[in-house]
Amino acid sequence: MNIVVFQERGSGKLKTAGLKQYGNAIEIVDVISIDDFLPDFIEEPEEYINHSLSCDLVLNYLNHPDLVEYLIQKCENQKIPVVSPGKKGGGFTPFTCCGLGKNKKLGTYGDIFGLPEYEVQLKHNIIQEIRVKRGAPCGATWNGLQNYIGSPVEDLLTRLPRQVQYFCSADPSGFDPVSGKSPVHYAGYVHIAALQKAIEKAGYVKK
Repeated sequence: MNIVVFQERGSGKLKTAGLKQYGNAIEIVDVISIDDFLPDFIEEPEEYINHSLSCDLVLNYLNHPDLVEYLIQKCENQKIPVVSPGKKGGGFTPFTCCGLGKNKKLGTYGDIFGLPEYEVQLKHNIIQEIRVKRGAPCGATWNGLQNYIGSPVEDLLTRLPRQVQYFCSADPSGFDPVSGKSPVHYAGYVHIAALQKAIEKAGYVKK
């Protein structure tokens, strides 16, 4: 699967690194970085985004609303799926990268990245093995699982959200006015929910 990444002042750097590390069968064919000083209003966004797109998916980590809107429209015109975390408009716009649901249009990317999924093996409520089946492209899902083998489930449930939030690359100041949560809080929530589901499936018995 071929992916093109658009970023603004390195805004997609950590996600791109995660794609390369965990995205088997995914190739980043181009990373287009816009590092210029940008005015508040961009009348001609095509001056910044004049690239021909030949890929299976576009990841949009741009921040300027005029560039975001133009890129999404460009992708829609070419019928290329576009993921724009934390943005509004067309395409796929999850609150965070780890809030992306599954969709056939997302191909291999959607199989590997998005709402986290774990597989856990337990023995007497002690962690024997944890496997990430699906996770955040920034790598927080994988990086948050450190030194937990041999630990009680209760320790993992308590510590994992903080670990994930530590590695999360989302902007903690971007509060959602409806939920009152920041993207970092949301990341911790979806990961702990995924973990609880996995340990219940593994036969966890709450004391």
